[in-house]
Amino acid sequence: MVIAIDGPAGAGKSTVARATAAALGFTYLDSGAMYRAVALAVLEGGGEPPDCAAALEIELGSRVLASGRDISVEIRTPEVTAAASGVATDPAVREALVAKQRALMTLGDWVAEGRDIGTVVVPDAGLKVFLTASPEARARRRALERGADWGTVLTEQTLRDQQDRSREHSPLRPAEDAVELDTTDRSIEDVVAQIVALVGRRRAG
Repeated sequence: MVIAIDGPAGAGKSTVARATAAALGFTYLDSGAMYRAVALAVLEGGGEPPDCAAALEIELGSRVLASGRDISVEIRTPEVTAAASGVATDPAVREALVAKQRALMTLGDWVAEGRDIGTVVVPDAGLKVFLTASPEARARRRALERGADWGTVLTEQTLRDQQDRSREHSPLRPAEDAVELDTTDRSIEDVVAQIVALVGRRRAG
């Protein structure tokens, strides 16, 4: 079974997806880490984004490894974050990474999070969840993670949201059959418990 968790930055996708995977004994797939890995490769002079995406050999788990190298910390820098936004708009990059994501999830049970898992990567996922939160709450979470000014993060986030929703290929939007959950005033434990309950009902039905 594949659980697809999509939503904008700061909605809690990564935290919720990791916790849900742990609760269910599923494998966690962080699609954003793959785009960040491509962006890092480009910044390090690895070539054009589509070439870097095609050549990417990535292992996702508690650490992110690219060709055996631990890049877990490097892909979270502001420079890589900004570059990843641009890389993600390249249709050739998306095509290459979507193919890799689908190949990874061919066997076993997965919780995959990103911005187009339920709409593009695994449109037949057993459960699709779209997380949302108020712009202010999302910005404060991201600022806390990065140790940055939340007003600056809010400005950057607004631009990122616009780019994600308006891009021609795989725009950010909930799948028609996705369950939308607002995480603004909810604990991670509460959201995870609801998703686990949804999985139980899907399996029973």
